Amino acid sequence: MGITTSSHAGGVAEVVMDTPPVNALTVQGWFDLADAVRQAGRDPGTRVVVLRAEGRGFNAGVDIKEMQATTGFEALVGANRGCHAAFGAVYECEVPVIAAVQGFCLGGGIGLAGNADIVVASEDAYFGLPEVKRGALGAATHLARLVPQHLMRAMVYTCRNVTAAELHAYGSVLEVVPRERLREAAFEVAAQIADKDPYVIRRAKESLNGIDPVDVNRSYRFEQGFTFELNLMGAGDRHRDDFVSGKGA
Repeated sequence: MGITTSSHAGGVAEVVMDTPPVNALTVQGWFDLADAVRQAGRDPGTRVVVLRAEGRGFNAGVDIKEMQATTGFEALVGANRGCHAAFGAVYECEVPVIAAVQGFCLGGGIGLAGNADIVVASEDAYFGLPEVKRGALGAATHLARLVPQHLMRAMVYTCRNVTAAELHAYGSVLEVVPRERLREAAFEVAAQIADKDPYVIRRAKESLNGIDPVDVNRSYRFEQGFTFELNLMGAGDRHRDDFVSGKGA
């Protein structure tokens, strides 16, 4: 369990999150994920990365219970830095990253999927940012890569979710498949990429990042500043305590 990496025929690297019960990553977990994705991309034998998860859902964000069990601001700062590192690792990975999403993709999961090059999802997948209910902000930068601007704002303010089918209609999810076919579908897309000239694909990734209209790393860091403000004003702890106690679920 934890974060594991395996290599497959044709140059496909598979990075898997497996941290029961809901793949909410600890501070160290986010840094481990960042390291795994970056190392996979640096490997000259890697042509494409498949990022997926085991269990009920893809990713439920940060481990709020760890944060509330830690005195001071160390866990909050660590989680923010860890998420920034992991999201950046996916975006800056030297080869394309395919996110295979099942079940819930919430909070930090949006940062991973939004920064991926391609998203393949199961029929039961849904996406959302519950941050406002947790006294935090962040990953709207990445949600804006998945849904239109006004829907992104509505999702942030109301904490509503959208389905994989809705994202497929927007073009941000490439394929929606039965859950049992999710890994297979992701590997099928990966094989199509891995079949291309690896030098050309790496330059394509670099060039596409270069023409992005938004600097995702700087934009997300800007959002995080407001999370620190909310925490200083007491809203962060109050809402996280409610979540841990079950009042804010």
